[in-house]
Amino acid sequence: MKKIIIIGAGGYGRELLQWIKDINETSPTWEIAGFIDDNLQALDGLECDYHVIGRIADWHPKEDEIFTLAIGNPKTKEKIVTMMKAKGAVFTDVIHPTATLTQFSKHGEGLVMFPNAKLSVNSRVGDFVTILSSGIGHDVEVGDYSTISGMCSILPNVKIGKRVFLAANVAITYGVKIGDDAYLGLGSIVIKDIAEGQKTFCNPARILPN
Repeated sequence: MKKIIIIGAGGYGRELLQWIKDINETSPTWEIAGFIDDNLQALDGLECDYHVIGRIADWHPKEDEIFTLAIGNPKTKEKIVTMMKAKGAVFTDVIHPTATLTQFSKHGEGLVMFPNAKLSVNSRVGDFVTILSSGIGHDVEVGDYSTISGMCSILPNVKIGKRVFLAANVAITYGVKIGDDAYLGLGSIVIKDIAEGQKTFCNPARILPN
């Protein structure tokens, strides 16, 4: 059984720890080793039954170790994955037992899906995508390193680029295209295409100056 190490010991990391425990209760899959985080005091003062066992920058992966990424910021995700893979790290998917993937949904490496997340038929997500407790409709595409926060609703035929961040409660209507590196703020209701690097807030979503 591989030792699983969570990269990132913030709130997201502590949630991911719980989802790994839930997976192990259903089917013993990994031995939990703990967290690595460049802030060695990240868990100080918090109730947690695992510890920060080292810094990301200093960690040298071993053959019996496998990693999962508890980082929300897409650009930070890409930076850490690139660094860790250069050192030989191998990443796994963490998909909660209550999450839904269909026979014809596809995903890349390092997928994280929180409880009750859904990836519907003929939808595809790239590498190191995070889907919190949100629904992705049919025929949707999501690019590498993107993060879909909680309670988002992605309607069918939407195309989301690479390194896109959706804050909580974002809704995207049918067929909309979201460019690479876009940031969709809390509660944005997106009814038209968003260009690369743009930021939105409000209902309906307004483009903010960069």
